[in-house]
Amino acid sequence: MREITVLLVDDHSLVRKGFRRMLEDDPEISVVGEAADGVEAVKLAEELKPRVIVMDMAMPGLNGMQASIEILKVRPETAILILSMYSEENYVRNALEAGAKGYILKDAMDIDLAASIKQVAAGEKVLAPGLLTSTPEHDADLSKLTNREKQILQLIAEGKSNKEIASLLDLSVNTVSVHRANLMEALGIHRTAELVLYAVRKGLVRIP
Repeated sequence: MREITVLLVDDHSLVRKGFRRMLEDDPEISVVGEAADGVEAVKLAEELKPRVIVMDMAMPGLNGMQASIEILKVRPETAILILSMYSEENYVRNALEAGAKGYILKDAMDIDLAASIKQVAAGEKVLAPGLLTSTPEHDADLSKLTNREKQILQLIAEGKSNKEIASLLDLSVNTVSVHRANLMEALGIHRTAELVLYAVRKGLVRIP
Protein backbone atom coordinates (compact mmCIF):
# COMPACT_ATOMS: atom_id res chain seq x y z
CA MET A 1 0.00 0.00 0.00
CA ARG A 2 1.23 3.46 -0.88
CA GLU A 3 2.43 5.43 2.14
CA ILE A 4 0.40 8.49 3.08
CA THR A 5 2.78 11.44 2.86
CA VAL A 6 2.13 14.13 5.47
CA LEU A 7 3.24 17.73 5.96
CA LEU A 8 3.01 19.05 9.55
CA VAL A 9 2.25 22.75 9.96
CA ASP A 10 2.42 24.41 13.37
CA ASP A 11 4.24 27.48 14.64
CA HIS A 12 5.47 25.61 17.74
CA SER A 13 8.35 23.24 17.03
CA LEU A 14 7.57 21.19 20.16
CA VAL A 15 4.06 20.52 18.90
CA ARG A 16 5.45 19.44 15.50
CA LYS A 17 7.95 17.14 17.23
CA GLY A 18 5.15 15.62 19.33
CA PHE A 19 2.98 14.96 16.28
CA ARG A 20 5.94 13.55 14.36
CA ARG A 21 6.57 11.11 17.21
CA MET A 22 2.90 10.10 17.28
CA LEU A 23 3.09 9.24 13.58
CA GLU A 24 6.57 7.71 13.29
CA ASP A 25 5.46 4.28 14.47
CA ASP A 26 2.80 3.96 11.80
CA PRO A 27 4.12 2.13 8.73
CA GLU A 28 1.38 3.61 6.52
CA ILE A 29 2.33 7.22 7.24
CA SER A 30 5.45 9.13 6.28
CA VAL A 31 6.07 12.70 7.52
CA VAL A 32 7.80 14.39 4.56
CA GLY A 33 8.17 17.89 5.96
CA GLU A 34 7.36 20.53 8.58
CA ALA A 35 6.40 24.18 8.25
CA ALA A 36 6.34 26.82 10.97
CA ASP A 37 3.82 29.18 9.36
CA GLY A 38 1.23 29.49 6.62
CA VAL A 39 3.54 31.03 4.02
CA GLU A 40 6.06 28.20 4.42
CA ALA A 41 3.19 25.67 4.32
CA VAL A 42 2.06 26.96 0.92
CA LYS A 43 5.63 26.73 -0.42
CA LEU A 44 6.26 23.21 0.93
CA ALA A 45 2.85 21.95 -0.22
CA GLU A 46 3.88 22.80 -3.79
CA GLU A 47 7.38 21.35 -3.43
CA LEU A 48 6.63 18.16 -1.48
CA LYS A 49 3.10 17.44 -2.77
CA PRO A 50 1.93 15.69 0.44
CA ARG A 51 -1.32 13.74 0.37
CA VAL A 52 -2.35 15.14 3.75
CA ILE A 53 -1.48 18.38 5.53
CA VAL A 54 -1.97 18.58 9.29
CA MET A 55 -2.57 22.31 9.71
CA ASP A 56 -2.66 24.39 12.86
CA MET A 57 -5.49 26.95 12.73
CA ALA A 58 -3.89 29.80 14.70
CA MET A 59 -0.57 30.94 13.24
CA PRO A 60 1.07 34.32 12.66
CA GLY A 61 1.02 35.68 9.11
CA LEU A 62 -1.24 33.39 7.12
CA ASN A 63 -3.33 31.31 9.49
CA GLY A 64 -4.49 27.76 8.80
CA MET A 65 -7.64 28.74 6.97
CA GLN A 66 -5.86 31.23 4.70
CA ALA A 67 -3.02 28.83 3.96
CA SER A 68 -5.58 26.12 3.12
CA ILE A 69 -7.27 28.38 0.55
CA GLU A 70 -3.90 29.09 -1.10
CA ILE A 71 -2.78 25.44 -1.13
CA LEU A 72 -6.07 24.09 -2.51
CA LYS A 73 -5.92 26.53 -5.43
CA VAL A 74 -2.78 24.83 -6.72
CA ARG A 75 -3.20 21.35 -5.18
CA PRO A 76 -6.95 20.67 -4.91
CA GLU A 77 -6.27 16.95 -4.35
CA THR A 78 -4.50 17.61 -1.01
CA ALA A 79 -6.49 16.62 2.08
CA ILE A 80 -6.18 19.21 4.82
CA LEU A 81 -6.79 18.27 8.44
CA ILE A 82 -7.16 21.31 10.70
CA LEU A 83 -5.98 21.11 14.30
CA SER A 84 -7.42 23.83 16.47
CA MET A 85 -7.88 24.98 20.04
CA TYR A 86 -11.23 26.51 19.04
CA SER A 87 -14.43 24.51 19.07
CA GLU A 88 -16.83 27.36 18.19
CA GLU A 89 -19.05 26.53 15.22
CA ASN A 90 -17.95 29.63 13.29
CA TYR A 91 -14.36 28.41 13.22
CA VAL A 92 -15.29 24.91 12.15
CA ARG A 93 -17.60 26.19 9.44
CA ASN A 94 -15.00 28.65 8.10
CA ALA A 95 -12.36 25.91 7.93
CA LEU A 96 -14.67 23.50 6.09
CA GLU A 97 -15.76 26.22 3.68
CA ALA A 98 -12.09 26.93 2.97
CA GLY A 99 -11.85 23.30 1.81
CA ALA A 100 -10.49 21.45 4.85
CA LYS A 101 -11.47 17.76 5.01
CA GLY A 102 -11.26 17.52 8.78
CA TYR A 103 -11.27 19.56 11.98
CA ILE A 104 -10.05 18.12 15.25
CA LEU A 105 -9.26 19.70 18.59
CA LYS A 106 -5.66 20.00 19.65
CA ASP A 107 -6.29 19.57 23.33
CA ALA A 108 -8.45 16.45 23.09
CA MET A 109 -6.84 13.75 25.22
CA ASP A 110 -8.04 10.93 22.99
CA ILE A 111 -6.79 12.45 19.72
CA ASP A 112 -5.89 9.67 17.29
CA LEU A 113 -3.97 11.64 14.73
CA ALA A 114 -2.92 8.66 12.59
CA ALA A 115 -6.52 7.43 12.25
CA SER A 116 -7.74 10.93 11.34
CA ILE A 117 -5.00 11.28 8.70
CA LYS A 118 -5.98 7.94 7.15
CA GLN A 119 -9.64 8.96 7.06
CA VAL A 120 -9.05 12.27 5.25
CA ALA A 121 -6.56 10.56 2.89
CA ALA A 122 -9.37 8.12 2.01
CA GLY A 123 -11.64 11.06 1.17
CA GLU A 124 -13.71 10.96 4.35
CA LYS A 125 -14.64 13.98 6.45
CA VAL A 126 -13.37 13.99 10.03
CA LEU A 127 -14.92 16.14 12.76
CA ALA A 128 -14.08 15.99 16.44
CA PRO A 129 -17.04 14.66 18.47
CA GLY A 130 -19.51 17.38 19.42
CA LEU A 131 -18.42 19.88 16.78
CA LEU A 132 -21.07 21.37 14.51
CA THR A 133 -23.93 19.72 16.33
CA SER A 134 -26.37 21.67 14.22
CA THR A 135 -26.36 21.60 10.46
CA PRO A 136 -24.26 24.61 9.51
CA GLU A 137 -26.71 27.25 8.43
CA HIS A 138 -25.80 29.11 5.28
CA ASP A 139 -24.14 32.41 6.15
CA ALA A 140 -25.65 34.71 3.53
CA ASP A 141 -23.34 37.59 4.43
CA LEU A 142 -20.07 35.72 4.23
CA SER A 143 -21.11 33.84 1.11
CA LYS A 144 -21.17 37.18 -0.75
CA LEU A 145 -17.37 37.19 -0.41
CA THR A 146 -14.91 35.22 -2.49
CA ASN A 147 -12.29 33.15 -0.63
CA ARG A 148 -9.73 35.80 -1.55
CA GLU A 149 -11.92 38.54 -0.04
CA LYS A 150 -12.37 36.47 3.13
CA GLN A 151 -8.61 36.14 3.42
CA ILE A 152 -8.15 39.88 3.03
CA LEU A 153 -10.94 40.66 5.49
CA GLN A 154 -9.27 38.39 8.02
CA LEU A 155 -5.84 39.98 7.54
CA ILE A 156 -7.30 43.51 7.79
CA ALA A 157 -8.98 42.48 11.05
CA GLU A 158 -5.63 41.19 12.30
CA GLY A 159 -4.30 44.73 11.88
CA LYS A 160 -2.25 44.19 8.72
CA SER A 161 -1.70 47.02 6.24
CA ASN A 162 -2.45 46.68 2.51
CA LYS A 163 1.31 46.43 1.93
CA GLU A 164 1.72 43.58 4.47
CA ILE A 165 -1.31 41.76 3.04
CA ALA A 166 0.08 42.13 -0.49
CA SER A 167 3.37 40.59 0.61
CA LEU A 168 1.73 37.68 2.46
CA LEU A 169 -0.60 36.76 -0.40
CA ASP A 170 1.87 37.58 -3.16
CA LEU A 171 -0.39 40.25 -4.70
CA SER A 172 0.16 43.86 -5.72
CA VAL A 173 -0.88 46.55 -3.23
CA ASN A 174 -3.30 47.83 -5.86
CA THR A 175 -5.02 44.42 -6.12
CA VAL A 176 -5.40 44.31 -2.33
CA SER A 177 -6.95 47.80 -2.37
CA VAL A 178 -9.46 46.70 -5.01
CA HIS A 179 -10.40 43.56 -3.02
CA ARG A 180 -10.70 45.67 0.12
CA ALA A 181 -13.06 48.12 -1.62
CA ASN A 182 -15.11 45.24 -3.09
CA LEU A 183 -15.57 43.44 0.20
CA MET A 184 -16.54 46.66 2.01
CA GLU A 185 -19.06 47.29 -0.74
CA ALA A 186 -20.45 43.72 -0.57
CA LEU A 187 -20.87 43.90 3.21
CA GLY A 188 -22.05 47.52 3.28
CA ILE A 189 -19.29 48.36 5.79
CA HIS A 190 -17.14 51.41 5.21
CA ARG A 191 -14.90 51.71 8.26
CA THR A 192 -12.02 49.48 9.21
CA ALA A 193 -13.12 49.33 12.86
CA GLU A 194 -16.50 47.95 11.79
CA LEU A 195 -14.80 45.39 9.55
CA VAL A 196 -12.77 44.18 12.54
CA LEU A 197 -15.93 43.76 14.63
CA TYR A 198 -17.64 41.95 11.79
CA ALA A 199 -14.69 39.53 11.36
CA VAL A 200 -14.66 38.77 15.10
CA ARG A 201 -18.43 38.13 15.08
CA LYS A 202 -18.09 35.72 12.15
CA GLY A 203 -15.25 33.78 13.77
CA LEU A 204 -12.70 34.85 11.17
CA VAL A 205 -10.40 36.29 13.83
CA ARG A 206 -10.13 35.95 17.55
CA ILE A 207 -9.30 38.74 19.96
CA PRO A 208 -6.10 37.64 21.73
